[in-house]
Amino acid sequence: MEGLPTTTKADRRWRSKPLQTSRPSIVMAFFSCVAWLYVAGRLWQDAENRKLLTNLLSKNLDKRPKVLSLEDKLAVLGCKDLERRIVEAEMELTLAKSQGYLKNQIQKSSTASGQKLLAVIGVYTGFGSRLKRNVFRGTWMPKGDALRKLEERGIVIRFVIGRSANRGDSLDRNIDEENRTTKDFLILEGHEEAQEELPKKAKFFFSTAVQMWNAEYYVKVDDNINLDLEGLIEMLDRRRGQDGAYIGCMKSGTVITDEGKPWYEPDWWKFGDEKSYFRHASGSLLILSKNLAQYINVNSASLKTYAHDDISVGSWMMGLQATYIDDNRLCCSSIRQDKVCSVA
Repeated sequence: MEGLPTTTKADRRWRSKPLQTSRPSIVMAFFSCVAWLYVAGRLWQDAENRKLLTNLLSKNLDKRPKVLSLEDKLAVLGCKDLERRIVEAEMELTLAKSQGYLKNQIQKSSTASGQKLLAVIGVYTGFGSRLKRNVFRGTWMPKGDALRKLEERGIVIRFVIGRSANRGDSLDRNIDEENRTTKDFLILEGHEEAQEELPKKAKFFFSTAVQMWNAEYYVKVDDNINLDLEGLIEMLDRRRGQDGAYIGCMKSGTVITDEGKPWYEPDWWKFGDEKSYFRHASGSLLILSKNLAQYINVNSASLKTYAHDDISVGSWMMGLQATYIDDNRLCCSSIRQDKVCSVA
């Protein structure tokens, strides 16, 4: 009995303790492996997602437009101040043009002698008015060499007409053929010659004339008006150098609101409750100084036209520092003996 080893309770407790502590360790190790596998899987999945997104972005980048619009660039760069400066520069350019700083005009407006003309007179005409034109050429309007000599005195006279709605048809060809013989037409290439387009004709006439000739005044005359040419020349010669002159037989009148009646005004509601036109020069004969004609040329795209050309021109003058000159000698239907025009 003495040779057998004996164990006490304390020895048995010491030996069993490592077995009790190893179970939680195994469990913790298991969960650690699971967590590691989970994290590794997520990292691998995130890497695949990043790779896929990178490929998609690369493909979309290739499909983006190569040239961005000005608005897109301003939005990206935040350069709203630059946009404001551009607008201001455009306004300054428009002002400079209205004051006569037109490169094309300077090149085209000088006469053979280099002198400034007194007046460019545009006589409205139409495709069916050849007989009237021949009557004018045989009465108050010079023709041939006499017309050229008048230009040497500083007066240019042209019949003003647009183009047919069917460009190049017999109407256009007849005008071109007549002009080759008489050389007294101003053909408005951008204007369609039609009754309903008549209010727009004034814009085309003044714009074209001021670009082609450098003159003190630009005169619009209807095709039913006879002129005392020498009387008109004397009147304009006395007013040389007068800027901002809007000259004519000034009048106003009732706005016709009933559709179907003569002189009907579609925009009648714009003229107030009294339905009366503002003061304006009669369309039979009206005269603009050079800077006013230049204003029409520069702003022609944005100028509003009404049912009648004289109302349209009057509306353009209202917003300007124009000098209204009411000259009764330009009232063609009056009984004054010294008038410079009369109804044909």
